Amino acid sequence: MRSFQLEQPLPALVEAKFTAAAEKQSLTFSATDVCVIRTTSGVPFQLRYCPALAKKPAPAPAAAADDPAAPDEPPQKKFDPFEAPSDDLLVAAVPEPAEPSHLLVLNKFPVIRDHLIIATKENKPQTQLLEQDDLDATYATLAEWERAKRGPMVGGRLFAFFNSGEHSGASQPHRHLQFLPVDNMRSSPATDGWDLLVDRILKSPHSVSTGFISDTSIPFAHFASRIPPNASGPELHTIYTALHSTAVEFVRKYIASHPNTSLSLHPTADARSSISYNMALTTEAMVIAPRRRGGDVLKNADGSPLPDALVELNGTVLGGTLMVKAEDQWELLKAEPRALTELLEATGIPWEEGSRL
Repeated sequence: MRSFQLEQPLPALVEAKFTAAAEKQSLTFSATDVCVIRTTSGVPFQLRYCPALAKKPAPAPAAAADDPAAPDEPPQKKFDPFEAPSDDLLVAAVPEPAEPSHLLVLNKFPVIRDHLIIATKENKPQTQLLEQDDLDATYATLAEWERAKRGPMVGGRLFAFFNSGEHSGASQPHRHLQFLPVDNMRSSPATDGWDLLVDRILKSPHSVSTGFISDTSIPFAHFASRIPPNASGPELHTIYTALHSTAVEFVRKYIASHPNTSLSLHPTADARSSISYNMALTTEAMVIAPRRRGGDVLKNADGSPLPDALVELNGTVLGGTLMVKAEDQWELLKAEPRALTELLEATGIPWEEGSRL
């Protein structure tokens, strides 16, 4: 397992960097309203409402190559936030400053304090399968955070997640995984009754057919495995590869049993994943959930759609949390468990008879 060379415990370092970056306006923290909602089967999810993010300006669309009005200039390189992160946002180099493979940085637009990102030093595609050093560096970050519990500062736990593929909620093409402190996810009394979804999944039985853990009361397919204590890079990669292969096979069976679906497998050139998926990681478990849509429009009980844009989901859904930017979305999801269940089914792959492994 990789190690860190830090002058203070990781939670303390991150909190200090976060506070300083916020004061310098190097990052923009947006507070959210939060409550706990439930699916029709009673599974609790955190719902966060952040209207401030709806006002965030979208980048201007690039002009088409055959547009006569387009200026005769070479296309501009898309900004890569992980290519050379500012000192205000850079937390640490992993495994060591001399020859790092990954950089640990603060999220520039967090809605939860101390939101961290670990990105490859070299710009590698987000759509490629994760490599052993990605998983090793991520697990080392989780373990380093928890190690602070043995000192004077209680560090709590981190929840790590990964978004890969066009339907996963991924927003940056440079490979990266993200971390949320679980204590900060539940810092409000309004989150009473909520637990990390990964922890709930671990309490479920193993599937006879796959050998992995699934909670079929959660309305989208997912596959989980326990992780041994002090897991090595090869152990993590073996678990990841097996979970991903199981998810791919599940998607194949779903496509075969739904001939009219628009879902298809992605090209696999250059070690790219054939499916869109989210992955979650804690020091106890790894979970993979295949995806078929990045988001969906919420519908009223009569089937009429809400006028606002999609509710988009990413890997935080495996932590049992989602966010909306419009008040009518917030109110509908609070009022109707049906709306949450339909959203989760529409964006993931639903558990259906005939599509199970």
